[in-house]
Amino acid sequence: MTNITSQMVSDLRQRTNAGMMDCKKALSEANGDMERAATILREKGITKAASKADREAKQGIIDSYIHLNGVIGVLLQLNCETDFVARTDDFKALSKDICMHIAASNPLFVSKEDVPENELEKEKEILKKQVLAEGKPEKIVDKIVEGKINKYYEDVCLLEQAFVKDPDKKIKDLISEAIAKIGENITVGRFARFGFNR
Repeated sequence: MTNITSQMVSDLRQRTNAGMMDCKKALSEANGDMERAATILREKGITKAASKADREAKQGIIDSYIHLNGVIGVLLQLNCETDFVARTDDFKALSKDICMHIAASNPLFVSKEDVPENELEKEKEILKKQVLAEGKPEKIVDKIVEGKINKYYEDVCLLEQAFVKDPDKKIKDLISEAIAKIGENITVGRFARFGFNR
């Protein structure tokens, strides 16, 4: 098994414009072979999705989901580039899946970038105190906290959460697959989750 270095991941990212985790997974699957990894990313449609990420998504739909027992409701703004795509079954199915996921997983933010700085700092402080209380050496505390912050993002950020219907896939992967299939940039504008069980 080839050791996948951060330089290899960075090189593949430069070449394909795909995300870091996608590049790392592809390199692992290709046993370090750069050409094969690039092909894997193309086959999965990830490079195609990444190349559309800069395009503006000003159309879309506002979708809703009410859980069967009526105690949880979700409103979602899902954006795409054209109203034609917004009316397609594939786009609507993606929207429904994301609505149901929000109902089940209760994210607080759309992405990492949406987490307020003061909230992030507060979380880091709490985690640092926990790690120090566990008796970990001072010199590795920051590294451990960094790993725990990534876990925090997976708990509170919609795009970083594991998809409830397929936990091997994050919501951002689900969206990337849809972008590759549909051929337009797709973004989550915003969402609201209402419930009695927060």
